[in-house]
Amino acid sequence: MNKTVTGTGKTVEDAINHGLQQLGVTKEQVETNVLQVPDSGLMKIFGKKEAIVEVSLINNPEQRALDFLNEVLEAMKISCKIHTRLEDKVLFIDLEGKDMGVLIGRRGQTLDSLQYLVSLVINRQHEEYVRVILDTENYRAKREKTLEDLGEKMANKAVYYQKKMLLEPMNPSERRVIHAKLQNHDKVFTFSEGEEPYRRVVIQLKDKN
Repeated sequence: MNKTVTGTGKTVEDAINHGLQQLGVTKEQVETNVLQVPDSGLMKIFGKKEAIVEVSLINNPEQRALDFLNEVLEAMKISCKIHTRLEDKVLFIDLEGKDMGVLIGRRGQTLDSLQYLVSLVINRQHEEYVRVILDTENYRAKREKTLEDLGEKMANKAVYYQKKMLLEPMNPSERRVIHAKLQNHDKVFTFSEGEEPYRRVVIQLKDKN
């Protein structure tokens, strides 16, 4: 979809709304340029002219993320500060407040879902993809450390018991942490098996030969 459309209507406001409908966004997300004002008074006798307005999307992922998160958090009755930082097409968002466990959810599922929704919102109708990393209370780093420790522990078990180990189902990003942790292990290798959302990491002994 084009980032700029032309809206028409009896009034300038009607023309803007026509453009907003075409883009599927709100007025706060666009810039407007009036190309033609409608006729008024006696000028209508010589041929009526309608309003024509150029409506362009504002590509501001930080503001769009803030607007969306404020709306969601308000609906959830959660009060917190939102810090954003855009670097090299990656939007870092940190939520700061009390009782953030509700936003994290079981094994980060709520946080992951919210991160996915923010990504959809800011990347909709824009060609340049911006990656989103949503975090609170340094959960991402803590979870990564937990997964790395788990991978190492299960690899040791695989070697000790001389059999493969099946880990619990994880999302793709969590599985990548396990794979990365054990990719240079001298006695085991890893792969994933199963279908989403039950896909899991398997830790397999390397061939002794």
